[in-house]
Amino acid sequence: MSQIESLFATRLYRAALSEFGPAIDREELEGSCWSIAEDDEAGQDWCEENGYPGYTSYASLTDLGWRFPIFKDLTKALDLHVAAFLEDLEFDLDGRKLVLDDLWINILAPDGTHGSHIHPHSVISGTTYVTMPEDASAIKFEDPRHAMMMAAPPRRKDARRELRSFIYVAPEPGEVLLWESWLRHEVPMNRSEDERISVSFNYRWD
Repeated sequence: MSQIESLFATRLYRAALSEFGPAIDREELEGSCWSIAEDDEAGQDWCEENGYPGYTSYASLTDLGWRFPIFKDLTKALDLHVAAFLEDLEFDLDGRKLVLDDLWINILAPDGTHGSHIHPHSVISGTTYVTMPEDASAIKFEDPRHAMMMAAPPRRKDARRELRSFIYVAPEPGEVLLWESWLRHEVPMNRSEDERISVSFNYRWD
């Protein structure tokens, strides 16, 4: 009797940020993001020089938890989500642990995009969503085998989700997504008339 099984799973974790512990006040988090963006002249200059459509603190600030207490609370919540994801991934950490390496704000302007990329030197990456206006862009994940498919025909439009070349995920405000850092992803054009605000992060094996 024939048998077909799926091999080499690519896992995506999705949960409400408030699932573990006290809820994070999204209005306070949004206000903190805007306040930092307005004061961060170095970050504004970097965004202008590099053509980033909006604002990101990625290249300018590494101490958000020290600047605003809500980011310290956010880090505690993210640590719990990453621990839950690690249980599912069944990593052998050899007595070591994953620690937060980077945490940064993204304010994506209308019509802005964030091109396809991975997060080198990290194990787990993710994003928690502060505002997702109507028509704001979903995050797009690429099948990691895509570059090796060579002469393969395209998938049917109604192909099963796990067989598609690209997966779009439209999170709700207050949700967190986690994935392994080698998974290529991008943010297509923000077709909303309002900014799309998120906080992204990386965890390394310490």
